[in-house]
Amino acid sequence: MASEPSVSFRDYRALSLRAQVYFRAIKVLSFDAYLEDEVPDKRQENYRIRRYKIYFYLEDDTIQVNEPALKNSGLPQGTSIRRHRISLPPPDEDQFYTVYHFNVGTDVVFYGRTFKIYDCDTFTKNFLKKIGVKVNPPRQCPEDPYLKLRRETLDCVEPLCPYESFDTLKQFLNYDRKVLRFFCLWDDSGSMFGDRRELILRYFLSDDTIEIKEALPRNSGRDPVTVFLKRGKLPKYGPPGVYQPGQLADQTVLNMYGGYSVNRVYRYLLDKCKLEKLEQEFYKDSDLSIGTTINVWGRKVLLCDCDKFTKTYYKTKYGIENFTSISCKAPSPPKIERKFPPYTGFGSEEDSLRSCIGLMPTPHQRDFKKFMEKDSYGNISNRLRFFAKLITQKCADMERLFIISYFLSDDAISVFEPIERNSGFTGGMFLKRSRVKKPGQEVFKSELSEYIKAEELYIGAKVNVNGYMFLLLNADEYTLKYMEENSDKFPFSNIELALQKVKEEESKSRELKQVFTAADCMHTKMVDYNTFR
Repeated sequence: MASEPSVSFRDYRALSLRAQVYFRAIKVLSFDAYLEDEVPDKRQENYRIRRYKIYFYLEDDTIQVNEPALKNSGLPQGTSIRRHRISLPPPDEDQFYTVYHFNVGTDVVFYGRTFKIYDCDTFTKNFLKKIGVKVNPPRQCPEDPYLKLRRETLDCVEPLCPYESFDTLKQFLNYDRKVLRFFCLWDDSGSMFGDRRELILRYFLSDDTIEIKEALPRNSGRDPVTVFLKRGKLPKYGPPGVYQPGQLADQTVLNMYGGYSVNRVYRYLLDKCKLEKLEQEFYKDSDLSIGTTINVWGRKVLLCDCDKFTKTYYKTKYGIENFTSISCKAPSPPKIERKFPPYTGFGSEEDSLRSCIGLMPTPHQRDFKKFMEKDSYGNISNRLRFFAKLITQKCADMERLFIISYFLSDDAISVFEPIERNSGFTGGMFLKRSRVKKPGQEVFKSELSEYIKAEELYIGAKVNVNGYMFLLLNADEYTLKYMEENSDKFPFSNIELALQKVKEEESKSRELKQVFTAADCMHTKMVDYNTFR
């Protein structure tokens, strides 16, 4: 077995001292003391009572003295003695203060200044009792005579019935540049030539004023004046009647007194009872919320939504959690189907349609990107060529063969008949390059015609070209390769789809296996075309 590690007495003592220092590091004793500070050469006061807080740190016996801030004292306050160890007064200046030198009712001398301790906190009392110190009962701190004289003077100056305080500086300093913003709606569609107006309401918290601006949409036809209501207090029951001057003032002045002088300020007496003043209610921040309809000088304005700062303000001050917004947008009008007149027969259908869209006809814009990618410039690339024959009952036309070319750049089709000697037909260009409409479409109609697309051309397909039925028999190598590369558009060239169709024929699977097995047994390993088909 491994032996347990031994701890020496020196290590144990060091650990105990370290633990003692750790637990004492977070303990601070607090004493309340005062100091009689002499004031020479002053008639109003001979001395002044100044109060202090003495902090004794148990971890290293350091002392710190702070003076609490007193309003309008005119004296430098704060940290009076920074934290450090303080020696005892002479003749014991070679020693330092310890916890046993402090108690309620005792005097301590720091650098020639005598601090009289008159009280301490609960933690200090309990700690002193635990270490065996008998704590004296708390004493009474004397009152400063000068502060007492100032308080009595102020009490005599202030009237028994003070005037109404009219000071908005505090509100301005607390809420300056803080604005509540609501998104509103004024539905005036019921009146003649009226419509729905989207507004933005701003409530200024610094002086409880309201400003409303209008959010004008593009091409609204209105003058570009966004100010709907100038900034000011908004009465709840507007528009008010006609009042005499001074009836709606914030304060009513009874009389003014004081001599006339350039540097003299006139004094005035206010009417505290407000006998002649008319009360008028204005909108406050507590009156605004989403879904509320306010009266803006006779116009009913609905508050639909607000911004993030406004939501945080109402959530913090009033505890509102529900901020479900209301749609300000007007319901979309019914969609009117646009109808165009039928094709006139002059030019192409696209040209005729462009003349109906605008007053100044513009040419039809073709797909330039497709034209640059697929244009062949006279080469056979980007051109699908099929070998076809006519489907007809005429014996003379049954043996005629044609070459059908499909141009990928503009979806046009051209038909060429090879010249064959002694056939009785001239041959050459059967149909010049142009787009071919699908059959069954009227010549004069309002919609654009549908044309033959490349996906409809494959070997074995029947194509109606202006009334002539063609059967596609074969294609050149470029066409077959193009259809295989774009098998998503040409499903008949997709080898995976072909294999899937073969797998779906489960009823003929045994017959197919017998055919291929017989072909494997033969030396040629070939299956004739009819059997494979």
